[in-house]
Amino acid sequence: MIYFAYGSNMSTQRMTSRVPSAELKGTATLFQHKLAFHKISKKDGSGKCDAYETEDPEDKILGVLYQINPKEKSLLDRHEGYRYGYDIKNVSLINPLGENIDAFTYYATNIDTSLKPYSWYLQHILSGMKEHRFPSYYIEFLKSVESVKDMDQERERNELSIYY
Repeated sequence: MIYFAYGSNMSTQRMTSRVPSAELKGTATLFQHKLAFHKISKKDGSGKCDAYETEDPEDKILGVLYQINPKEKSLLDRHEGYRYGYDIKNVSLINPLGENIDAFTYYATNIDTSLKPYSWYLQHILSGMKEHRFPSYYIEFLKSVESVKDMDQERERNELSIYY
């Protein structure tokens, strides 16, 4: 199974800590979609990523492709909150060589446009963007996203501990 990660799972360390079979397959672009941080987290109430569909062919989301063992998909579903704010859709992507790739991804079904992501969540995403050498304009876009500090310092430490 090919999974398209566009949020915190772009960080290979985060992804493989969640789904051990995840094998990096490269990067890809999802057109006619925009990245937003309005998905309500089932765990902490903060804003998480969403790939919402648009009509504009210029809108795009950059992300990372992983091949995962179908037997471990339930692990990913659990981490992503499948059926608890996220659902799954099949998407057609373009890789850097211009090839079409079919994959599945998650999209938000439970949104609140007033939400902001925690700063540690953006760190996961930024780590993935840097790791996979995303273009500077995309990294700058992420850096411009307003975040909030998580008052649960232990959660923040736990989340970022995979990088130390």
